[in-house]
Amino acid sequence: MAEIPDKIQTWQMVQPTSRDKETGAVTPGKLEKTEIPVPELKPGEVLVEIAGCGVCHTDLGYFYDGVPTVSKPPLTLGHEIAGTVVAGDESWIGKEVIIPAVMPCRQCMLCKTGRGNRCLNQKMPGNSLGLYGGFSSHIPVPSIDLCEVKDKGGIPLSHLAVVADAATTPYQAAVRADLNPGDNVVIIGITGGVGQYMGQVAKALGAKTVIGIARNPEKLKRALSYGADFVISSADKEVRDVVKEFRGLSKEKGWPNYGWKIFEVTGAKAGQEIALSMLGFTGKLLVLGFGLGKTEYAIGRLMAFDAEIIGTWGCLPEYYPIVLDMVLNKSIDIEPFVETRPMSTIAETFDEAHKVPPFKRIVLEPDF
Repeated sequence: MAEIPDKIQTWQMVQPTSRDKETGAVTPGKLEKTEIPVPELKPGEVLVEIAGCGVCHTDLGYFYDGVPTVSKPPLTLGHEIAGTVVAGDESWIGKEVIIPAVMPCRQCMLCKTGRGNRCLNQKMPGNSLGLYGGFSSHIPVPSIDLCEVKDKGGIPLSHLAVVADAATTPYQAAVRADLNPGDNVVIIGITGGVGQYMGQVAKALGAKTVIGIARNPEKLKRALSYGADFVISSADKEVRDVVKEFRGLSKEKGWPNYGWKIFEVTGAKAGQEIALSMLGFTGKLLVLGFGLGKTEYAIGRLMAFDAEIIGTWGCLPEYYPIVLDMVLNKSIDIEPFVETRPMSTIAETFDEAHKVPPFKRIVLEPDF
């Protein structure tokens, strides 16, 4: 049994990066190693000893890009967490778990009507769970939404942290898209931290054809072994050139010009423009990439195409066991896409990931 600590060791975001609107001067963000009290656990709460926490693009948005957090700094970032329960609800003590990135209140009308993934009272570690986040030694969380890991299947527990967001968010998107066997799919940003799992999820759920679009040639080649049937490079190309290449490939392969399900996972304006340009007759565009850019679109085309644009956020905790089973049976292979580092490298890792998208999802393991 793991030892119950007196204090939680943590890396706090003391201040995010800020920019002066008048002068443009940048004040760097600050991460600080510190300790915070272990709170008194309420009924239905547990304390989880963290095995690993993934570095997500959203964390970088909070730290570098001015995206506000619900709980104001100082707070600890990190919402992609796996670990072991060490205190609290006795029925959970000693169990290895994945903590959902968003935990619904289970009382509001959204929760009662199946939309708890976007519950307005939800708690998200590293954002709206007080000062608590995943880049720590421990974290207090509600026990009701925990996903128990009964058999790791030889996968290190820290690696399973990516299930908490990178692998489950695509599953929620597939559900919202009503993805069915035989569907044709396009994934904009298939090489990214979420995109690499979106391709695998789509294929595992029976997609007939999966087209991956991205810029990195090495990662595009890798995608062909993990969900993608064909890939298109968008590097140094105009939107119209990417769309023309897609339509040419469709004509060559005899694919239909209707009913495509498009998943935009980059959050970048260029990716959004490609996705919108591809949206056609009876198609669906699922937007799950976080971004701050504004994109122009002639919305009347939705009427003409009888098409849909759907935003999708997080994942219902109820789906976590399904995705975990897919990971354990290798329908979703996470091992080629995970890299672990000591949590003490958080500042360097954030800086590196912000400048260049990493080849693999980086999971930080506590080394306090």
